[in-house]
Amino acid sequence: MTLTDTAVRPVIPTSERLGETKEYYFSSKLRELASLRAAGKNIINLGIGSPDMPPAPEVIAALKNSASQADTHGYQSYVGRPELREAFAGWYARYFNVDLDPATEILPMMGSKEAIMHISMAFLNPGDEVLVPNPGYPTYRYATELAGGVVTEYHLTEASGWLPDLKHLASRVSAKTKIMWINYPHMPTGTAAPDTFFGELIDFARKHNILLVNDNPYAFILTKKRQSLLSLPGAKEVCLELCSLSKAQNMAGWRVGAVAGAGEYLKSILRFKSNMDSGMFRPVQEAAAQALSLGPEWYDQLNAHYRRRREIAFDIMDALGCTYERNQVGLFVWAKCPAGKTGYEVSDDALYNKDVFLTPGGIFGSEGEAYLRISLCSTETTLTEALNRLR
Repeated sequence: MTLTDTAVRPVIPTSERLGETKEYYFSSKLRELASLRAAGKNIINLGIGSPDMPPAPEVIAALKNSASQADTHGYQSYVGRPELREAFAGWYARYFNVDLDPATEILPMMGSKEAIMHISMAFLNPGDEVLVPNPGYPTYRYATELAGGVVTEYHLTEASGWLPDLKHLASRVSAKTKIMWINYPHMPTGTAAPDTFFGELIDFARKHNILLVNDNPYAFILTKKRQSLLSLPGAKEVCLELCSLSKAQNMAGWRVGAVAGAGEYLKSILRFKSNMDSGMFRPVQEAAAQALSLGPEWYDQLNAHYRRRREIAFDIMDALGCTYERNQVGLFVWAKCPAGKTGYEVSDDALYNKDVFLTPGGIFGSEGEAYLRISLCSTETTLTEALNRLR
């Protein structure tokens, strides 16, 4: 029996809070891929950005060492261990030139997805409006809806360089607009923020009294420069930033991230978070602190792998007749499908006829309908096999 089967008629209805919120796309898709594999299909999954390489050896050693201690298995502080907050602050200082007080301006989280939900619950009242990118990470939309907010999409297009038109967006802002979600380097398009862009966004947020939140997990992946929204003067007044160890430290399953920003904002988030969990496993926190101490050589060798993989992903897009920009950054390759085809059509053909799963761009919003995404989280051998199947 699967979660889509039913043998019981519920005695109570689903809450109105769920509304039109659907199961997360990859949750249902992974079940489908598992069913296809159980039926004998040798499916190659190039859809999800879950790093296939392990964390650094010293990170795993730190986890093992801490887990072997007798006193590391109890409940932990809701605000994270001091050494983890200090490690985040040091990491921000070294790589982004951002000064954060580890005692008040860093709040560790069990991944960015948790943080998105907690921020939404902490700051939104029913009917409040939230600016959400299209295309963009679907969780921004669903967290808004679950918190009782109203999604106001702002459209990103290839013609606009996948950047919002702030002049146009100003006409759509109301007194109810409370949060604007941004995500640069941008997922799914791989767009890096231009030099003046964060400053323009901060001015926009300050003018309209909006909390600007940058979801920033891809800052180290195939980027020429590392950017933080908090590096600009005055950013803390109107901004928060999410950081994650899932991508650049190969720790997706460990669920470690943080919200960074002014202490007054973090106090509000903590009021919600402290009622939702009982702290992060201490050995994970201590290993995460070790991961945050890694030097530039770690990121250099990681990106060497991803550069080689990206070239094969470009070849796959060529084989499919898709077009793309070679200067995109992050953990994926984003490309426009051949004229007249949607990402869903190309994805379905690849999956059901070639046993290769590629992510249709439409899951990220209507502006992604004509696009396709490939994850770089597979070996060169696997990517090459996918290329051979799709040629």
